[in-house]
Amino acid sequence: MNAMFNVNGRICRQEDAVISVLDHGFLYGEGVYEVCRTYHHRLFLFDRHLRRLRASAGMLDLPVPFTNEEIGDQVQRTLSAAGFGIDPNGPQAYVRLLLTRGVGELSYDPTKCLQPSFVVIVREHVAPPAAIYERGVRVALVSVVRNHPGAIDPLIKSNNLLNPAMAMQQALKRGAFEAVMRNYRGELAECSQSNLFIARGGGVLTPPLGAGLLAGITREFLFEVARDVGVPIGEAVLHDEDLHAADEAFLTSTTREVVPIVTVDDRTIGTGRPGPITRALLDAFRARADALTRGGTQTPALA
Repeated sequence: MNAMFNVNGRICRQEDAVISVLDHGFLYGEGVYEVCRTYHHRLFLFDRHLRRLRASAGMLDLPVPFTNEEIGDQVQRTLSAAGFGIDPNGPQAYVRLLLTRGVGELSYDPTKCLQPSFVVIVREHVAPPAAIYERGVRVALVSVVRNHPGAIDPLIKSNNLLNPAMAMQQALKRGAFEAVMRNYRGELAECSQSNLFIARGGGVLTPPLGAGLLAGITREFLFEVARDVGVPIGEAVLHDEDLHAADEAFLTSTTREVVPIVTVDDRTIGTGRPGPITRALLDAFRARADALTRGGTQTPALA
């Protein structure tokens, strides 16, 4: 499939997808975004992503001058232009939505920006290799601390990704798949691009939102999946030793689903192989995603 871009309603290829250098998203990082994907050429949990997009924008006092239906129409147009959904056996789509303050003067005054900028990026979704799920991954506990909620609240899915980018760069230098970040109190928060879970005693725990992390859509959905299959799940303040002593650990995200963690730095988690709870949740997640999207079209499902 072809990657396609929609910049303020104009669909184009990468070389023509441009934003003004006076856009406050570029100048000051004033913007929010969402990433979603398709199963069976149907956008998955799209209504939840739009709910979070609006919540993030509201925390920045950033207006969203479109209805959910209008956003869905722009996404649909971009998917169609890229050729997704024409072949029922074709690849699935990765969709990124970006909303910025828009073009304005060199000023922090938001009233100097008359209209937000809205961008849709569509390209082929490339799933992690099967070996990732079969063997698990290694993560690194990094020294980069998650943003203090009193500075830039991690609940905002902001276009300004310097904090997680620095964490991930540190993890990559250590040969890790992901970076595990603590908060300013030294508690485990989340990974640079995903939410963190541990399993112990037959149940699953994840840090609470109060630990300073993004309210992941997959995180939220996994709570529902776990309850459906009878796996106890909840929130708890977690520290390094909880992760090290876990029976199992895994991370979740829109593009990765449920990825087993088998090593943290040089310490083995559990048996050093993906555990039964992680495998059961991954299978249940995929089964429910399949059931919710099979037989549909790529038209977004809106709440």
